[in-house]
Amino acid sequence: MIVSQLSRPRVSARIARIAPSATLAVDAKAKALKAAGRPVIGFGAGEPDFPTPEPIVEAAVRAAKDPANHRYTPAAGLPALKEAIAAKTLRDSGYEVSPADVLVTNGGKQAVYQAFATVLDPGDEVLMPTPYWTTYPEAIALAGGVPVEVLAGPETGYTVSVEQLEAARTPRTKVLLFNSPSNPTGGVYSPEQTAEIGRWALEHGIWVITDEIYEHLVYDDATFTPIVRAVPELAETTIVLNGVAKTYAMTGWRVGWMIGPSDVIKAATNLQSHLTSNVANVSQHAAVAALTGDLSAVEAMRTAFDRRRRTMVSMLDQIDGVQTPTPLGAFYAYPSVAGVLGRTIRGVTPTTSADLAALILDEVEVAVVPGEAFGPSGYLRLSYALGDDDLVEGVGRIQTLLAEAR
Repeated sequence: MIVSQLSRPRVSARIARIAPSATLAVDAKAKALKAAGRPVIGFGAGEPDFPTPEPIVEAAVRAAKDPANHRYTPAAGLPALKEAIAAKTLRDSGYEVSPADVLVTNGGKQAVYQAFATVLDPGDEVLMPTPYWTTYPEAIALAGGVPVEVLAGPETGYTVSVEQLEAARTPRTKVLLFNSPSNPTGGVYSPEQTAEIGRWALEHGIWVITDEIYEHLVYDDATFTPIVRAVPELAETTIVLNGVAKTYAMTGWRVGWMIGPSDVIKAATNLQSHLTSNVANVSQHAAVAALTGDLSAVEAMRTAFDRRRRTMVSMLDQIDGVQTPTPLGAFYAYPSVAGVLGRTIRGVTPTTSADLAALILDEVEVAVVPGEAFGPSGYLRLSYALGDDDLVEGVGRIQTLLAEAR
């Protein structure tokens, strides 16, 4: 019997299982409403509202005029950029890496995907502290891995313990995903916590994939602790992910990187040679300028984020039923809204954070991302990477709406 091609699925099962990025979906909806003339304020996108610093832009302009950059270059990245990444790692993280062990990727997301694709076999488990960035479980599943959620709540500042990780470990556990400072919670692991977790991973032969994209965005007494510096012996079983997007307001330039053991980076480079080839040369030259320049613009942005952070947390804390741990890093607040759910607001009784986020957008035209995008329901993520006036206006609208909860 001949099976008709029309009866077969048009999209592969592997790709059909991928959920769209919830954060990008919220941002797109907010932008569409704005374009239609609605006064929407968006807290959805994790994107600095600052322009890329001018010296970086000028370096890109010069690169665009050089015919050498109009051609293919090595898939692993421009040698000058790989050297700059190695030097920046020594400067900021305190340990040496070889430029040969660096792979430049098309943004941090490609680094995330390639890291999991390179070390996971079907059925391998990845311990994933939860709440998690929305892309992590999708990248793990695409690589054939199994994400294992390890839940951390607001009472611990959204950080997991070694005891929790050990309880979740099985013979199939191959990787621990480590993200500090964290998206979506803004949680930051202390040097002591980081070292304890690193030693645990080393003891059990577990790979660590550490996402350090928010390394420069820490506040109060918090410090960024690279897990490889905390436990140097982990270097042979750790992949470090990073990029220029958040630190230098370069989300649109699409430059990230992986650092890891030579065999892993070689294998990931082979994958990238077929997947995308090299990152755009103009963007790579801009990244060189970013990494080799001073950090004055970075500090100015961090200062602004810190101010906005304190404003947002103060305003959220005034809402009955909302619990907001003070974020110590990144540029997100992650309040628990469990005390609001089940109460009636303007004739609607939201029972999930997705319901509540939809109500907030419909009633007061403020876009937030519900906790379901990052794990369990009952939370909202609000980015404070937007202008001070919009932040106050947007949270003020939420205050007004939720004050009506009965």
